Amino acid sequence: MEKVKTVAVNIAAIALISLVLIWGNTLYRQHAQFKKGEQAAAKGNFTAAVAGYEAAIHMYTPWSSVVEKSAQKLWAIGDAAERSNDIPRALIAYRALRSSFLATAGIYSPGEDWIKRCDTRIAQLVQLQPAQR
Repeated sequence: MEKVKTVAVNIAAIALISLVLIWGNTLYRQHAQFKKGEQAAAKGNFTAAVAGYEAAIHMYTPWSSVVEKSAQKLWAIGDAAERSNDIPRALIAYRALRSSFLATAGIYSPGEDWIKRCDTRIAQLVQLQPAQR
């Protein structure tokens, strides 16, 4: 019976250490992607900025402020494109934000407010686009 307890404790310890390592790695990668988005935004590189912020959200970890910052950055990019009447780029930014949160859904679905906001804005912008032939 003592051997069973030892094995169970070892398994629990290994599982806990593994979860901490996975969480830490994901958090590190999330910060790295956010930084790439920031650098690209500073250079005016729309595509790389959207990709960096989108990837940071994909690296979702609970309670990370980087996810919310990335969402705000994507929303701001979409809003700026919309104000400059660049509807295709605005749609890219809003769709990237929406799909990032949809991709992270599992037992818990983070970003439901962002998804609703994006759905509303996307629907409005699609109405403004000229008809495709």
